[in-house]
Amino acid sequence: MKLDDDDFSLFGLPPRQAQMRAEIDARWKELQAKVHPDKFATEGAAAQRIAMQWAVRVNEAHQRLRDPLKRAAYLCELRGAPLRLNENTRMPTAFLMEQMAWREALDEAAGAADVQKLDAELAQREDELLADVQLLLDEQGRTEAAAEQVRALMFIAKFRSDIDRRLDALGQ
Repeated sequence: MKLDDDDFSLFGLPPRQAQMRAEIDARWKELQAKVHPDKFATEGAAAQRIAMQWAVRVNEAHQRLRDPLKRAAYLCELRGAPLRLNENTRMPTAFLMEQMAWREALDEAAGAADVQKLDAELAQREDELLADVQLLLDEQGRTEAAAEQVRALMFIAKFRSDIDRRLDALGQ
């Protein structure tokens, strides 16, 4: 194990989008048991600093690997297609139309039931896009196309946060 290993190597997992959350969590626990700073309490400040670096590194990798969207973005980056979110905001026209329809539906929602219905629609669309990303990354090797889908998924995640805030405002 090296600090600069990619997350998949660090966790001993194949570099694929398809992963089992339970396996990721189990590997995280195993790694934490090996590198936790408390384990090095009697070995001096230098050993504790190194253990802290390892613990932070393992936690950061766990955060990326356990979240399907973060994992997909990370895989795109590893495979030479970084998202460049500040530079590349291009989206397919059909997705832009979907975005506009969702925004309009949220603006026009009369109550919590309408907002929850919209959230369910977005959750379904999110699942579809995640399945597409997995296919593009794991089976077709189309990383650039996957990166475009990941950008769309990031919009959906942000929009679903807007929906959550709206539901909170409605007392749900």
